[in-house]
This record gives sequence, C-alpha cells and structure tokens, in this order.
Amino acid sequence: MELYHLLNRGVDKRKIVIDDHDRVRFIHDLFAFNSPSASLNFEQPERQLEERRVNERLVDIHAFCLMGNHYHLLVSEVTENGISLFMQKLNMGYSKYFNERHERTGTLWEGRYRRIQVTRDAHFLYIPYYIHLNPLDFAMPEWREGKVKNASRALQLLHAYRWSSHLDYMGEKNFPSITRRDFLSDIFRTRQAYKKEIANIIGAPSLAGSSFSIE
Repeated sequence: MELYHLLNRGVDKRKIVIDDHDRVRFIHDLFAFNSPSASLNFEQPERQLEERRVNERLVDIHAFCLMGNHYHLLVSEVTENGISLFMQKLNMGYSKYFNERHERTGTLWEGRYRRIQVTRDAHFLYIPYYIHLNPLDFAMPEWREGKVKNASRALQLLHAYRWSSHLDYMGEKNFPSITRRDFLSDIFRTRQAYKKEIANIIGAPSLAGSSFSIE
C-alpha cells in the first residue's frame, strides 16, 4: 500500500471555512466526491450523498483534519488515478459551493494541492498523529516544538474539535463513514496506546513533527 499526505491551503492563506455550515459541507464532500460516478452536482448534494455507495471509492481516506485555511488528508489509492480524480472533484466542488454561498469570485485555493508520498519510517509512524494534532495550533501552537506543558489540556482541546478523524480513532462516532480505519488501528493497537503516543509526541521536541507543516 502506498500512502500519500495530501494538503491544500486557501489563496493568500485566506479562510476556506467561515462557519460550521462550511465545515459540514467540506466533510460531506469528502464522502460524496470519493466515487468514480460522483459528479459535480452542486444543486442537490443531499441526493448525491444518498446515492453514493460506501464500497465505491477512488481513495481510502485513513485520516483527515480540516483547519481554518487548509486541510490535511492521509490516503491510499483504490482505483487507478483515483487520487487525482478525487482531488479534482473535491477542490472544484467545494470551491464552487464556497464561492456561491459567500458571493465571491475567483480561485479559492493557493494552487494545485500538495501530494507527498509517505516513504520514510519516521513519516509513516508520525504523520497520522501530526494530522490529528493540527487543531492545537488554535490554542497551543507550542506543540510544534514539543513544548506543551499540560498534555491533559491538549488532549481535552483535541477531544473538543470535531473536524478531524481523531474522535473516530478514539472510539467515538464522529464522521465514521469518511475514513477507513482498519489499517491505522492495527498500528495504533488500542485507543489508550494511541492517546498515550499523542501525549508523548506533543511533549517531545524530537517528535513534534513540525517538518510536516504546510507553512
């Protein structure tokens, strides 16, 4: 299996989500557009979601995080050219929705999405954690330097953030239909082991993962 870290950011670092309506729509699009038959049907997204088959996928999304001005995905390809097709649908579809809802014109994204193949062991072991730790940027940006002094508080903040796959890996049904979690769950072993490793990473400068930053 080949894993890829996919990320994109708003043009001029602008926000790509304004409120929870936008956040829900982006999460919806992660599911609805992950299909060879999905069209850029902007008028009836609910019908497209209902018609989408769970076993009909372009990619397996193993982890994700939606932030204010960017997003992170960890995926593997299911069908040939699946990543390119999925990302084209996702970025075009969400941009069309966003511009219409917020009455704006022009490009939403900074450019073509970044696609980084996960090849080194260090990346393979820590990229899922890094993706899930991104929301700490809002209140504890020092996590990137491994300088979080209150790991318990950091874990509380992560637990309160809905817009990633973290809660699903913690055993809580948040957006369970978005991700295929078997592969990473085998690596994490147990929820407690996963939680403990996150606490270890945010408290250790050598493991903080700042090299993955979108900046």
